[in-house]
Amino acid sequence: MQFKDYYETLGVDKSASEADIKKAFRKLARQHHPDVVKERDKKSAEAKFKEINEAYEVLSDPEKRKKYDTLGADWERGGGGYQQAPPNWQDFAQQGAGGRPGGVEFHFGGTGFSDFFETFFGGRGRGGGSFTEFDTEDGGGFGGPARGHDVEADIMVTLDEAINGSKRQISLRRSDTDKLETYNVRVPAGVHEGQRIRLAGQGERAGRGGKAGDLYLRVRFAQHPDFRVEGHDLVHEHELKPWVAVLGGELRIPTLEGSARLKIPAGTQDGQRFRLKQRGLHQSGGTRGDLYVVIRVDVPTSITPEQRKMWEKLAELG
Repeated sequence: MQFKDYYETLGVDKSASEADIKKAFRKLARQHHPDVVKERDKKSAEAKFKEINEAYEVLSDPEKRKKYDTLGADWERGGGGYQQAPPNWQDFAQQGAGGRPGGVEFHFGGTGFSDFFETFFGGRGRGGGSFTEFDTEDGGGFGGPARGHDVEADIMVTLDEAINGSKRQISLRRSDTDKLETYNVRVPAGVHEGQRIRLAGQGERAGRGGKAGDLYLRVRFAQHPDFRVEGHDLVHEHELKPWVAVLGGELRIPTLEGSARLKIPAGTQDGQRFRLKQRGLHQSGGTRGDLYVVIRVDVPTSITPEQRKMWEKLAELG
């Protein structure tokens, strides 16, 4: 299992602030999003986009970042950068995987997450990318063979897939065999965060004629450079020039289906929210959530002498 340097992936220092990490993610995500690159570059862009999402998933979450930094504390080597994996990082991995020897490891491909992420930060605290499931005791005192354990892994789903659905191919390799198993998985339109997609009978094998467990793929939404998810709603933060906030105007707002026009009234305040109905994610009953636009007034940090005179003139006018 390969160690992942998430700071290097986003191109930021270990001391980077939350705002720096967010800015780096947005820049890279827009650059490598499969929807914006040329057709011939889509495959490599998709792989890079998944790496960026995974790094941001960890570094944007205070608890995950603290765990990651604790793991890396022993292997920081000069210059503030991570140079190699720590001597004990595999011990961390074993603990995250459930911890006992003698089990069967499950290694996944095509889910959008690396083995490293799944082991340390995946579903149920153990992850499904490379973790250990253990044989149940046969019989169990009820006169029948025991059922194999269920296996769970995370699957990265983009917001576009959540709206429109998709078909994905994932692979699975069990450590007790060299055979690579592949599955065509249908991600249904309207899927939501945390929902599990079930592949019956594809989990842990059972001994003595018992029934195999199931394979569950737990949906985790990919981070998006323009939106964050709040339930079934989407939130987009939009920077607004001060004069537009004062005078009003019209904006082009990104949505999952393209762009939409939004009229900004004069006197708009920083933090003010505007709602675009039915532009969010699917919810029960066939309806959709809303898209909320949060205004952030972009106050300049530096101005020219000429601009200063104009601002001073405005101040005189009150």
